[in-house]
Amino acid sequence: MTRFSIFSLARNALSGHANWPAYWRSPEPKRGYDVVIIGGGGHGLATAYYLAKVHKVTNVAVLERGWLGGGNTGRNTTICRSNYLYDESAGLYDHAMQLWEGLSAELNYNVMFSQRGVLMLAHNTHDLQIARRTVHANRLNGVDNELLTAEEAKAFCPQLNLSKDIRYPVIGAALQRRGGTARHDAVAWGYARGADRLGVDIIQNCEVTGIRVEGGRAVGVETSRGYIAAGRIGCVAAGHSSVVAGMAGIELPLESFPLQALVSEPVKPAFPCVVMSNTIHAYISQSDKGELVIGAGTDQYISYAQRGGMQIIEHTLEAILELFPIFSRMRMLRSWAGIVDVTPDRSPIIGKTPVGNFFINCGWGTGGFKATPGSGHVFAHTLAHGEPHPINAPFTLDRFVNGRLIDEAAAAAVAH
Repeated sequence: MTRFSIFSLARNALSGHANWPAYWRSPEPKRGYDVVIIGGGGHGLATAYYLAKVHKVTNVAVLERGWLGGGNTGRNTTICRSNYLYDESAGLYDHAMQLWEGLSAELNYNVMFSQRGVLMLAHNTHDLQIARRTVHANRLNGVDNELLTAEEAKAFCPQLNLSKDIRYPVIGAALQRRGGTARHDAVAWGYARGADRLGVDIIQNCEVTGIRVEGGRAVGVETSRGYIAAGRIGCVAAGHSSVVAGMAGIELPLESFPLQALVSEPVKPAFPCVVMSNTIHAYISQSDKGELVIGAGTDQYISYAQRGGMQIIEHTLEAILELFPIFSRMRMLRSWAGIVDVTPDRSPIIGKTPVGNFFINCGWGTGGFKATPGSGHVFAHTLAHGEPHPINAPFTLDRFVNGRLIDEAAAAAVAH
């Protein structure tokens, strides 16, 4: 850090940030836009950025009912990986991974992307078979993934307990070395700043209360700040996508569940990677602040509440402590829940709807954050051209009618 930047930080800190420039404007909504994006999370902001940057569509509004990143973007465990099973999924998630690898430079903003490796554990013969199948499928698609023995897994993550006396002993693992984590807030802020500088209006505290449909086509949105006309509308509302789509008379094949996570008190760097286990429904990494970030499977009931059942946390911590007894005396700092929208095949929906000019990007389940750059990139193409990008073409709403499902339940890494 230069002497100038140190003095600049100190000056702004002592002045209460009075002279700190705003990252994005807070404009009043215009009467109409070429594109209105509903949802100011990572996917919505990325969509707006790529619409303006790649497709030169700058008359765009992002509408957020609260504050930017206040939904699932700020309520996840920040994991990035692309080791999904099917060709369609591998194409989508690895497209995102390639964008992650250059995102800080692209946005001129440090999103703290760290390729520390994602280790996915196997506890039984079935787990090993799934891991082996996924590794081979990934390699055919040019996605890095490798099968490890239990001893090799421990060499990569020395804190791992290989005792045979625990309920689910580790007998192997799959490792994606390019996987890792990113800072969720930084991703939202970086895309917001980039989109704003390209002319996109980012409008917070603007709740969408209705979709106006005329002649089978969406023509605008009713909001808490008045009616806004729109040439095209993109719904990127995460767990509330089915609610927004319902305003346009569309019923989506989605269920929304709380997905819990928690963090510990911060400690010095002690954990080198991300470790996940579908069998025990738990995963863990360490943040750059030193907190252990621990995630669970979804709660058993559908809900829009951003909280969850205590028994899920207890089950998750029991599993984590069997795998990593070194952390048995750590104190938990806080817990929270996001709202995940889950499709029957555990893959997203990105594309057209039966209502003209109304497009959806939803159904990510537990895979939303890791897909952020790729999701925004292909959805921007879809909104700009009215037709899907080749990468998201298989992820249509029609697949639940024609049966061309993309069943990624096994690759989700946690049960949902």
